[in-house]
Amino acid sequence: MTKPYITDTSVVIEKQVTKLVKKKEIKGTLLIPKAVIAELENQANKGQETGLIGLEELQFLQKLAKEDAIKLEFVGDRPNIFQIKNAKTGGEIDALIISLAYDNDAILITADKVQAESAKAFGLEVNFIETKQPKEKLEIESFFDEQTMSIHIKEDCLVLGKKGKPGDWNLVQANKEILPAQKVQNMAKEVVEKSRIDPKAFIEISREGSTVVQYKNYRIVITKPPVSDGWEITVVKPLKRLNIEDYKLPEQISERIKGKARGVIIAGETGSGKSTLAQAVAEFYMNDGNVVKTVESPRDLQLPDQITQYSKNFTSSEEIHDILFLSRPDNIIFDEVRDTPDFKLYTDLRLAGSNCLGVLHSASPIDAIQRFIGRMDLGMIPSVLDTILFVEKGNISKVLSLQMVVKVPTGMTEADLARPVVVVTDYLTKKLEYELYSYGEETVVIPVKAQTSTPSQKLAASAIQNRFRKYSDEAEVDVISGNKCIVYVPENMIARIIGKEGKTIETIEKELGINIDIQELKPKQGKGKNEVQFESKLSKSGVKLFLGAKMQNKDVDIYIGDDFLLTAKAGKTGVIKVHKGNKIGKILMDALQMGERVRLEG
Repeated sequence: MTKPYITDTSVVIEKQVTKLVKKKEIKGTLLIPKAVIAELENQANKGQETGLIGLEELQFLQKLAKEDAIKLEFVGDRPNIFQIKNAKTGGEIDALIISLAYDNDAILITADKVQAESAKAFGLEVNFIETKQPKEKLEIESFFDEQTMSIHIKEDCLVLGKKGKPGDWNLVQANKEILPAQKVQNMAKEVVEKSRIDPKAFIEISREGSTVVQYKNYRIVITKPPVSDGWEITVVKPLKRLNIEDYKLPEQISERIKGKARGVIIAGETGSGKSTLAQAVAEFYMNDGNVVKTVESPRDLQLPDQITQYSKNFTSSEEIHDILFLSRPDNIIFDEVRDTPDFKLYTDLRLAGSNCLGVLHSASPIDAIQRFIGRMDLGMIPSVLDTILFVEKGNISKVLSLQMVVKVPTGMTEADLARPVVVVTDYLTKKLEYELYSYGEETVVIPVKAQTSTPSQKLAASAIQNRFRKYSDEAEVDVISGNKCIVYVPENMIARIIGKEGKTIETIEKELGINIDIQELKPKQGKGKNEVQFESKLSKSGVKLFLGAKMQNKDVDIYIGDDFLLTAKAGKTGVIKVHKGNKIGKILMDALQMGERVRLEG
């Protein structure tokens, strides 16, 4: 007598049973546990594609039964709510199926390795179906070419595609016919089916109304009612993998990323190229001999196999925290930091001493910092992030560095208002751009603008400077407000100007009617260097400065007017190249094109 066959949920979802029947590898009676139907119904009611796929497979088996290809029977009791809820974690449904197979002396058909081994432990005969990676392409792949960044499919609409590169793309029509709802649903089912079979694919998120799949190098987001007003599929594919050298970064930024920065945030708007940069930095860290791991949601970074990619969707922040600390990676890439638990995990990793690089959405560089405010004490922010890389159109447009100092906030004049202040500066120009400090019970973010002196302040500064010239010809004056100024003098003159018990400076303050703060005059950058003659040439890629062979391999300071711009090293042929893809290069190009005075000292 031929033994009956019995299926579990895994092999039904993989749609393997109908194939076995058609190949006549299954003959006679096929038992379908009612527990399988209950589990599929539960998944379908939650909006998970796997449930609908499994129920569709059972419908095909009913057709084959009507054609007398097989005899179909439903056996067992329907499981209770507890058993359905614990189907994955507790294995309750699997236990019921094994019990039915044992009672009916049936051959178990399964695609679940653990289920197969458990059944063998009970002495059952098992037909284990090992799924294989399909060779055929998904239908959605046909909409892509080398210039396509993403495809947008919605029922009863034409398919649209973004072609170009981050920050420079066009939305174009990708097909000629409107897709009906059933067609879009079939595409969605195909994606889920293939992702369950292909070992390189992951169903990252499966919720009622939405599914996120990482299939090969495609990130696929499927939504349906009630979450969206119709079936929709969005597919994103990275066009190009870059390495850190492709960004042609100024040497200062490269050194900052490669060795000095330990808490980095890559910020930018959607589609600006943040993840592409994070991917390039991760590969650089790996090639530099470091152990690199990523935390992603979903896992869509295209990285070498040596880099382990963890998914937040399959575990908790606490578990990832434990894994990372026990495995001790040298660098952690966090793509993307979205909600409060993500910020908490990033902060915890940084404060524990890990080198972290996070990716987050923000409309401007300072917005990236503001997203940390309220989630931690102000004084902790510089300890958690020290560098902000803001990405626009695939390039780094701004680099900010953070530091905690004790000072009087800009715009305030009284010394007793000094407090801890987080100063945010442009890393290349060293220009102060923002200050963060506590004001009452609030944390404020104040942009610091370049202050221009009024005519009355200039007149006052001239009078004050003349008064201090009797002490030093190098005295410089900065009038802060109508009742306060800062006088800079050489260090060896400070004691004489202040006088015994401060009497001399007190007399001067009464004479001039203004509060005076005496500070040391710092030597100006470039002092003692000679002006270097050069010729310049502008091109599409940037600026070339020709200094001559005598300046080869030497450091040169570049000024626009009297303002210091940067220090650069001349190459072996005495040429300095400054790319226009960064802020410094653009400033230099604009100055040369507008005929401003550019001078070099070295």
